[in-house]
Amino acid sequence: MEIREATAEDWPHIWAFLREVFAQGRTYAVDREIGEDAARALWMPPLPWRTVVAVDGGRVVGSAKYGPNRDGPGAHVANASFAVDAAAAGRGTGRALGTHVLDRAREQGFDAMVFNAVVQANTRAVGLWRSLGFDVVGTVPEAFRLPDGTVTGIHVMHRRL
Repeated sequence: MEIREATAEDWPHIWAFLREVFAQGRTYAVDREIGEDAARALWMPPLPWRTVVAVDGGRVVGSAKYGPNRDGPGAHVANASFAVDAAAAGRGTGRALGTHVLDRAREQGFDAMVFNAVVQANTRAVGLWRSLGFDVVGTVPEAFRLPDGTVTGIHVMHRRL
């Protein structure tokens, strides 16, 4: 698997699975019917943010974006978002993207990384981030409404780099 900087030509491939991730409404606090232009602006922001893709067998199977969590005095802490094509789930794509992003953020001088909103019911993501050294530093109870109408918490997860 190759992980590299995303290009404009990668967007249609990213959008093909990102649209499904957002539409499922189980992992991101994003409008389930977000349009392509708004999604692109969200997922491929300008520098200092970076977007990468995971390519396996010549096919884009995942993507991540990372950059400063806040501006100014908070810019030394990174933030990131990840999405994997459902067809590639369970094959290490998320772990490879996570490891890559952590390494690049460290190289770029970030001191830590924080995820502001990991859906508590997304046990695969919570488990992955814990295995990569993240701790849950807080949980906002009942902050995320799942598609079936039930609510779950949102974890704030953190690790030093």
